[in-house]
Amino acid sequence: MPVYNAAPYVQEAVESILAQTFRDFEFVIVDDGSTDRGGKMLRKFAEHEPRINLITQPNGGIVAALNTGLEHCRGEFIARMDADDVSMPERFERQIRYLDDHPDCVCVGSRVLAIDPYGGVLYTSDHQPDHEWIDRELLKGVGWAVVHPVAMMRKKVLQAVGGYRTQFQWAEDMDLFLRMAEAGRLANLPDVLLQYRQHPDSVNRSRQQEQIVVINAVVKEAHHRRGLKMDSAWTYTPMPVLPKHKQLLDWAWKALKEGKIPTARKYALAVWKTSPMNVESWRILYCAMRGY
Repeated sequence: MPVYNAAPYVQEAVESILAQTFRDFEFVIVDDGSTDRGGKMLRKFAEHEPRINLITQPNGGIVAALNTGLEHCRGEFIARMDADDVSMPERFERQIRYLDDHPDCVCVGSRVLAIDPYGGVLYTSDHQPDHEWIDRELLKGVGWAVVHPVAMMRKKVLQAVGGYRTQFQWAEDMDLFLRMAEAGRLANLPDVLLQYRQHPDSVNRSRQQEQIVVINAVVKEAHHRRGLKMDSAWTYTPMPVLPKHKQLLDWAWKALKEGKIPTARKYALAVWKTSPMNVESWRILYCAMRGY
């Protein structure tokens, strides 16, 4: 689990791993130069939990942190986790059982429950279980085909294909999964094994242009590596994302409708700060403060 300035969420993330029903694991955490109180929180966890191996390094980005973590992993399987997500208690148990029962599978993910920054439920994903669907989606540039922080992989295969590659940061997971798909089968369990947190400032929004360039390179290289023909005019087109103020507005109304008044007020204030001249910003702020 790489961590960088995730103080609001990291405690819940760590506790969800320590609460796994399968308990024989080593928890490698890489603090990638955090400057918030998250680093102190991690050190406190490590002092009291012998399964935690906490590594601290200067900030070098997600790929560097991932590869540092891999260097310290000793287990047969590598389970990925992000510092702002929540693993379900039976995640490890179910994924290990699947990998034991399917020796041809090199990586298994699952469906996820998408949540907002305050833990409100947004939707349940519809990930398909079979390798052919996953590989087809990856070859179209859809890295979401396997959700990275709920993936469990065979360490020997992950190492054999070269781990994470720095030149493909922002799509490093898709690049890895495409190479692993050439060494074995990928799968998704039908179970919801992760609460996957969505953010208004996610990489899909803040780094979208860089991500498009990298995804294009990953997909074209995969086709070339496999000897597959590809339309020379093809380019990755991301799904449209709501502007930040509209995303916050949507979450605010949803929280208000569900009676989560404190959460609705937090979002309403964020909407107002993001777009103070918008009539809808004032409307949701008034309704949230009123409580209905």
